[in-house]
Amino acid sequence: MVNTLPKVDVLTVGVGWAGGIIAAECAKSGLKVVGLERGGDRNTQDWSMIHDELRYAMRYDLMQDMSKETITFRNKLDQRALPMRQLGSFLLGQGVGGSGVHWNGHTFRFLPYDFEIKTKTIEKYGASKIKSNYFIQDWGITYDELEPYFDKFEKTCGISGEPNPLGGKRSSDYPTPPMKNTVITSKFRDTAKKLNLHPFALPSANLSESYKNPDGETINACQYCAFCERFGCEYGAKTSPNITVIPTAKKTGQFELRPHCNVVEIIHDGKKATGVKYIDTIKGEEVIQPADVVVLTSYVMNNAKLLLVSKLGQAYDPATGRGVIGKNYCYQINPGTTGFFENERFNSYMGAGALGQVVDDFNGDNFDHSNLDFIHGGTLVVSQSGFRPIASNPVPSGTPLWGKEFKEKSIKYYTRTINAGFQGASMPHRNNYLDLDPTFKDAYGVPLLRMTYNFTDQDRNLADYLDKQSDRVMKEMGADSIMSAAKLADYNIVPYQTTHNTGGVIMGNDPSISAVNTYSQMWDADNVFVVGASSFPHNSGYNPTGTLGALAYRASEGIIKYSKTGGQLV
Repeated sequence: MVNTLPKVDVLTVGVGWAGGIIAAECAKSGLKVVGLERGGDRNTQDWSMIHDELRYAMRYDLMQDMSKETITFRNKLDQRALPMRQLGSFLLGQGVGGSGVHWNGHTFRFLPYDFEIKTKTIEKYGASKIKSNYFIQDWGITYDELEPYFDKFEKTCGISGEPNPLGGKRSSDYPTPPMKNTVITSKFRDTAKKLNLHPFALPSANLSESYKNPDGETINACQYCAFCERFGCEYGAKTSPNITVIPTAKKTGQFELRPHCNVVEIIHDGKKATGVKYIDTIKGEEVIQPADVVVLTSYVMNNAKLLLVSKLGQAYDPATGRGVIGKNYCYQINPGTTGFFENERFNSYMGAGALGQVVDDFNGDNFDHSNLDFIHGGTLVVSQSGFRPIASNPVPSGTPLWGKEFKEKSIKYYTRTINAGFQGASMPHRNNYLDLDPTFKDAYGVPLLRMTYNFTDQDRNLADYLDKQSDRVMKEMGADSIMSAAKLADYNIVPYQTTHNTGGVIMGNDPSISAVNTYSQMWDADNVFVVGASSFPHNSGYNPTGTLGALAYRASEGIIKYSKTGGQLV
């Protein structure tokens, strides 16, 4: 028997950064908010023994249980997709705080070029620069329009940093100073300046000093312990939803957090949603939660899956190019160079997730693409996040991957290695998309999401270019030998690459090619908002969280307005 509960004003599906921001802002405005999270509740006290590389970094204790819910994957349309049975290329988080618990803390703003990428590319290079079957489109909003929301997110988080000399204009400085420089980051910064590049401190959610945000929440100063990515922060020094927006929402008395609630369907009449159906995974019962506004704030994959399962919005069809749900799935590429130093040693076992220096000269349209066979670029980062002993075995090319020589060189180069890595932008392609798998289902009988994805000529050409740039920088840094990233072949979902998945429910100002407007409100159901990196029409050369946070603040503004006036906001 299904248990139907009393209606609430706003319901979020997922309680990470997006869900936490929506909950805090709507609850502060007086709206009654319920947050449904399929994982358990957790906070800093749960991470007192977090410095366990085997449990958290290698066995993924904070991540999604792939035996209950996963995706299927294929490279091409004529292949049969198979389930991803172990976490690999990306790490799907689960639990209150979502990926905001186990992230590194890199908090960038996408470039002005990103939001008007089609217009600006054609204006400068002509329409032929955008190749056929690449679905490049503007976002429907400009950087200047989004800037106040970037500023608000950074002040909520207390971001430590300094302005990007090649980035968009800022209304204010970062709320806290940059993190410390180390021998490694200083070597890169000095070299970049020597090469007439424009280095700046990596914008960091690991804070350089203790900070109280505008909502009165305190974030502590980073201890540089090197346990950030894949770990929660027991000090409360890595900003997360768990120590900022979620407690802010709770303090209003208007927010109810419900963990262990797995939403399986959005209930709607074709024009409006009336609520959701979820499984209480502790009690094993089905529950219907009615709501005036339904907000999907889960990860990229789940936002798209819920809309497809619920038949809300038109599913994308690669044969015709029509439809929007599942369209423009994007990822990133990771070119870069490892440098080996025979006569220098570094304390590379220390660090923090976002301790580093950045060069943006090869990102966006910050360099001339006239004679290049790609658009966009990537951001070059030398960070010191901490080499942990199990996963960190840097050895020169040609070294055996086991045995005496491997052990000797692994030990030798553990403190004699620097990595200069790019995050390369990902452009949407006609054949890269998300839909429902026709065969496989999850533990609740719901079809799995199917990912069809492969690297493109755009990706390969960009990767080759960026590899040359990181090689040049690493040689200038004085490395005795270098090892470049392998050339891109087919995308492989097994080895870890990055958890920067985007698209599937993209935003824009044209309902025929976008699923949501610039307030993240669905064109097809005006009381459904879909908030997250799922709304990105392409992926930039940055970590997505800063832009996600800005869009979430804009969406919350829209939801509050909608609760008063109704109707389409754009």
